[in-house]
Amino acid sequence: MADVLEVRAEIERSIAGRTVCGQLSELAERYPDAPAYSDPVDGGWSTLSYVQARQRVLEIAAGFTALGLEPGESVALMMVNRSEHVLADLGAVHAGGVGCTVYSTFAPDQVAFVAADVGARIVVLGGPAELARWRPVLGELAGLRKIIMLEGVPDDDDRFMSWPDLLELGRSALAAHPEEVEARWRAVTADDVATVLYTSGTTGRPKGVPLTHANVFYEVESTDRITSLPVQGTQISYLTYAHIAERVLSLYLPLVKVSHVHFCTDLANLGTTLGQVKPMMFFGVPRVWEKMMARLLAVLATQPEEQQAAVRQAMAAGVAYVEAGQYGGTITPEIRAAYEQADSSLLSIIRGMIGFDRAEWTATGAAPLPVEVQRFYAGLGLKVIDVYGMTETTGAFTGNGPSCYRLGTVGRAEAGVEVRIAADGELLTRSPLNTRGYLNRPEETAQLIDEEGWLHTGDIGTVDDDGFYGVVDRKKELIITAGGENISPAEIENHLKEHPLVGQALAYGDNRAYPVAVLTLDGEVAPGWAQARGIAFGSLAELAEHSDVLKEVEAAVAVANAKLARVQQVKRWALLGTEWTAETEELTPSLKLKRRVIHAKYADVIEGLYAG
Repeated sequence: MADVLEVRAEIERSIAGRTVCGQLSELAERYPDAPAYSDPVDGGWSTLSYVQARQRVLEIAAGFTALGLEPGESVALMMVNRSEHVLADLGAVHAGGVGCTVYSTFAPDQVAFVAADVGARIVVLGGPAELARWRPVLGELAGLRKIIMLEGVPDDDDRFMSWPDLLELGRSALAAHPEEVEARWRAVTADDVATVLYTSGTTGRPKGVPLTHANVFYEVESTDRITSLPVQGTQISYLTYAHIAERVLSLYLPLVKVSHVHFCTDLANLGTTLGQVKPMMFFGVPRVWEKMMARLLAVLATQPEEQQAAVRQAMAAGVAYVEAGQYGGTITPEIRAAYEQADSSLLSIIRGMIGFDRAEWTATGAAPLPVEVQRFYAGLGLKVIDVYGMTETTGAFTGNGPSCYRLGTVGRAEAGVEVRIAADGELLTRSPLNTRGYLNRPEETAQLIDEEGWLHTGDIGTVDDDGFYGVVDRKKELIITAGGENISPAEIENHLKEHPLVGQALAYGDNRAYPVAVLTLDGEVAPGWAQARGIAFGSLAELAEHSDVLKEVEAAVAVANAKLARVQQVKRWALLGTEWTAETEELTPSLKLKRRVIHAKYADVIEGLYAG
């Protein structure tokens, strides 16, 4: 305990007084010409250097101030990842305000709740698609002063302003009164709120989580210690800035590592962007890693058997190498030699093809990554390692690193972070990463953080003798069968999703004699799988009813059951002809299952599995 507190004090001394504003000022002075942000333009990139980015931020801050933004007030943001998103967020902070990215999948009533709860005075929207989520509720938001549009400004409403007009206003205001913006950003302190993020909400209203500059820089320092990434590396920003992981990794961490951030504005272009950027680091929620694996497997399946065998042999050497390199393991000369041979002849080529040939840290979080997915990437020589945290802990508070990892765990506690497991198995944590509490929700704050400062994660966890933590499942989501057995649905689901045909899986069995599962096909893999076997189909729904597909999924369920205890095994299952997405409401914006929504939406399907 003493060592943990000493490390914490050391970190707190090193980041004392640091703010996002001061950090950007320092970067612009020390690395003025270093590339900061690049947007895709006609197959190439449009890039701002750090000194250019800071000048733009100051202009935006002046523009927000001219529009009446007062210190402590909020600017709501809804747009894809692009330089304007980061600049607007930083501009709000430099004006003494607070940036708040709102999930673009939120329904209008959720948008209205968040905007009112955070007290948004200005909102910056990407275009008509985002405006469609705001327009139905604008009449309810009396405190909203101005709506700034990057594209598609309505010409019949003086509440709206174009992005170029904001920049022009800001340039004029900054030129006329530079001392005002200077005073605003210099008045910002480490204890001020830098952002408010809203939980994506698997149930109920989203909750606002205020995070201070001190929270942010403690997380950045902890992350830097784990990753040990080089200065001025390249990276990709593609997950929404409403997600704490993306915000830390591609908004705040670059301000310390002087990173060059490339924006991927459409997830469909992620593969192309990876090939162009070849990032030094890459974070993906499990669904992103699963989809990339499914695509690679689909390509591999089209190759001659001889080549497939060569790839399998090379990947076996990769798995052996990554597994032997775990904490406490030993990479023998034989394992190293086999890997180096496989790597030089094949694996490095595959990594280069998919854009990971320069990756030094590849990670996942937000939900457990299936072991078979982790082993697949290990076969390519990639350590896709887990970190664990929450919005309420400013992101990760445990993590694996490139040189200290154990597969199947979420790593050790980060530097200066206390973690313990309560009597009922719940993971608790205490550190400077913890939020002060939920915005405007004292009762829920009291449930989140106890009187001794321990934050209750709501997750059931484990820890091994070497201090590596594991996450079993959400405490509230454990299935308790009719026989009184506690079962983790996530463990069942991860095994079911190991087959590339299965896109999503939901295990159910609360107060029932046995678990059942509702499955969906992977919309990208299934068509290719069917075509390779000469199966004719007109839609995913037709494919889900084809006898060959049902036989393959039945075999996949049997393989999954063989890895599960008898009480966990799925007795019956149903295959749907639709995909689950955030837009169709089965998934959160961070691509986690909305269990209650699925339970309600597919109640008839679930009941049918128990009929008779």
